Amino acid sequence: MKYIRDLREGDIIKNEIYLCKSKQILTGKSGKEYVSLILQDKTGTIDAKIWDFNCEIGPYEAMDFVHIDARVTSFQDALQLNVSKIYKCREGEYYPEDYFPKTSKDIEEMYQKIKKYISSIKDLNLRLLAERFFITDEKFVKKFKNHSAAKSVHHSFIGGLLEHTLSVVNLCDYYAANYPIINRDLLLTAALLHDIGKMEELAPFPRNDYTDKGQLLGHIFIGANMVSEKIKEIVCFPDKLASELIHCILAHHGELEYGSPKKPATIEAMALHFADNTDAKLQTMSELLNSCDASVEWMGYQRLFDSNIMRSSKSIE
Repeated sequence: MKYIRDLREGDIIKNEIYLCKSKQILTGKSGKEYVSLILQDKTGTIDAKIWDFNCEIGPYEAMDFVHIDARVTSFQDALQLNVSKIYKCREGEYYPEDYFPKTSKDIEEMYQKIKKYISSIKDLNLRLLAERFFITDEKFVKKFKNHSAAKSVHHSFIGGLLEHTLSVVNLCDYYAANYPIINRDLLLTAALLHDIGKMEELAPFPRNDYTDKGQLLGHIFIGANMVSEKIKEIVCFPDKLASELIHCILAHHGELEYGSPKKPATIEAMALHFADNTDAKLQTMSELLNSCDASVEWMGYQRLFDSNIMRSSKSIE
C-alpha cells in the first residue's frame, strides 16, 4: 500500500485504496464542474481533484473506500492527486486499520492506569462518580477507549481521547503532589472527566467530524451536562462539591475566547486548565515535528503557535 505520507510529486498511483473522507462537486473559473475529494489513510489526508467525470466508474460517496488511479501533483506548495480513475471498493478488499490513525501506545495499558488513578481517589462520592463512567458503564468505556480527542490539531486518532486524558491526569497528579493546597481527589476527577463531551461532539471513525450536537453545543457544555446527570444518580452527593467539579470542566479552556463559559476561579480549575493546555500544545508540537522531514531544521511559520518553529538538536538525534 502506498501511504499518503510517502507520496511525492510526480508519483503515479495505480489501483491504490483510500477512504473518501469528503466529496464535493464544484465549479471552476471557466464554468466547468469538477469533483473535489479529501482522501485519507492512517498516515494523513490529501486533496484530490477529478477534472473529467468519465474517470468515475460507478457510484461512490463520502465515507466510501475507493480504488484510485492518479498522478501526484503540487498546488500552492501542497501535494494533490489528479485522479484518472476512481470506483468504490467491495467489502474485503481493504483492512480498515490501514485507514484510521491510531495511538502508538497500548490502549489497554493506558486504561488500566486510568483505573488505578480512580482507585486512589479517597473521596467516596468522587470515586463512585468516576467508577460509574469508567468502570461500570461498559458502553462508555468501549467508546472512550477508541475515540479521538479532536477532529485535527492534536490527538486526532483512535485512542486519542484516552491518551490525552491520561496525560492530563498524570500532570494533575504531579501538581497535587507539589502543591498540597490542591484538593487532589477533586482535581483528578475533573481531569478524568474534562473532555468526555468530545464523545458526543465528534462522530467516531471513519467520520471523526463534528456532529450536529457538537456544532450547536460544544464538548464543554455537553461534558458538564453528562457529569451533572450522573451526579443526580448518587444519593447525597454534596452540592458544593458538585459545583466545584462542574466549574473545573466549564473552565478548563481557561479563557472565554477559547470556548470556556467560565474562567478558572479555583486552584483546581486553574491546575486543570494548565494541564490540558500543556498536553495539547506539546502533543501538537510533537505531531508537527514527526510529520516533517527529520533533516529539516526550521519548520516555517506555524499559525497555531504564531511563531516560526525550529527543530531542536535533541529532536534531531
